[in-house]
Amino acid sequence: MLKVGLTGGIGAGKSEVSRLLVAHGAVLIDADRIAREAVAPGTPGLASVVEAFGEEILAADGSLDRPRLGAVVFSDAEKLATLNAIVHPLVGARSRELEEAAAEDAVVIHDVPLLTENGLASLYDLVIVVDVAPETQLDRLVRLRGMREEDARARMAAQATREQRREIADIVIDNDVPLAELEQRVKDVWDELVRRSRAPRPSAAE
Repeated sequence: MLKVGLTGGIGAGKSEVSRLLVAHGAVLIDADRIAREAVAPGTPGLASVVEAFGEEILAADGSLDRPRLGAVVFSDAEKLATLNAIVHPLVGARSRELEEAAAEDAVVIHDVPLLTENGLASLYDLVIVVDVAPETQLDRLVRLRGMREEDARARMAAQATREQRREIADIVIDNDVPLAELEQRVKDVWDELVRRSRAPRPSAAE
């Protein structure tokens, strides 16, 4: 099994890269999806979030109002740390379960938005960073996701810098390119991942 950490700043296009890797045969473990499941209605995770932040972060149907919670935590480092302390252990436990269920020869992609921020690079055999210029991130968040510029900048500022992400990268995928070019770059990366997954590993005695 080859364990790969995949990360990138918000709006970098990490989800598109993960989709392309899955199409080539990767097993995807999506930390964001697991995090949403961890705070679904009726879960202990959601109860803990409500206890920490109050019922005002709930939508009318009792689910988590993610935009409202985001507006609270992404402008306050202490509140963000409180949220992470609730959600991250739940995500980590579920991610380990899914990894253990994968085939022995699988290329397992862990899509982890905050891999850099939480110092998780050492958990993986290698780290892929999807990279774009900050102005590209901002444009995508405002134009494509409909975020207010102020909120988009706050989300970006709450994450690691572009330089910090690149420092931990074994492979950088530049996504300031048209989709067709991105598809070819991801295919090249996939070929490299398969090559590494089949390479002999040193034994514990070596």
